[in-house]
Amino acid sequence: MTTSHSFPSHSFHPFCTCWPGATVWLTGLPSAGKTTIARALAARLRGDGRRVEVLDGDENRAVLTADLGFSREDRYTNVQRVGLLAEVLARNGIVALVPVIAPYADSRQAVRKRHESSGTAYLEVHVATPLEVCAARDVKGLYARQAAGTLTGLTGVDDPYEAPADPDLRISAHEQGVEESAHAVFRLLQAKELA
Repeated sequence: MTTSHSFPSHSFHPFCTCWPGATVWLTGLPSAGKTTIARALAARLRGDGRRVEVLDGDENRAVLTADLGFSREDRYTNVQRVGLLAEVLARNGIVALVPVIAPYADSRQAVRKRHESSGTAYLEVHVATPLEVCAARDVKGLYARQAAGTLTGLTGVDDPYEAPADPDLRISAHEQGVEESAHAVFRLLQAKELA
C-alpha cells in the first residue's frame, strides 16, 4: 500500500538551507535590550531567507520552564532546558537567537559544551548595558518593584549576574541603536561563516 501526502503549496517556505544553523545566546541584565536586538537580527536573517527562531526568555518561562522558580538551581535548569532546545534547532539548520539572561557563567558554559559535543555553532553575545541604564528603561517594571520592596531576587541588583569574561561579542547597546547592535551580531555570524 502506498500512501501519498499532498501539502498545500503555501506550507513551503523559500528558506535557504545552505547555511549551517547556530545558537546566538544574548546575555545581559533585565532591560538590557537582548530581545529587541534578537528580533531585529531575526528580521534581517529572515529577509536573507534564513530559518530563524527567537527563544525569548519570558515566553520560555511561561511555558517551557513554567515549573521553575528563581533559585540558583532553578535558573541553572532553565538555562539548560532552553540551551537544549536551541542546540536541537541549531544542529538542524536553524539560527536560534536566545535572549535569555542566564546569570551564571557555569550554566552558559554547560550550554556551550553541549553545542561543542554535537559540533553545533554557539556564539555568546554580552549585551553590556549598565545597570543604571537598565533600571531607567525598566521595560517590565522590575526595577521599580525591587526598589519598592515587592520583588526580590532581581538579577544584577540583589541576585548575582556573572558577566561573561570572554564573550564572542560584547555590545554596548546603550551607546548605539538597535539596528547597529543587530548588525554587529550579523557581522559576527558572517565572520564565523554562519551568515
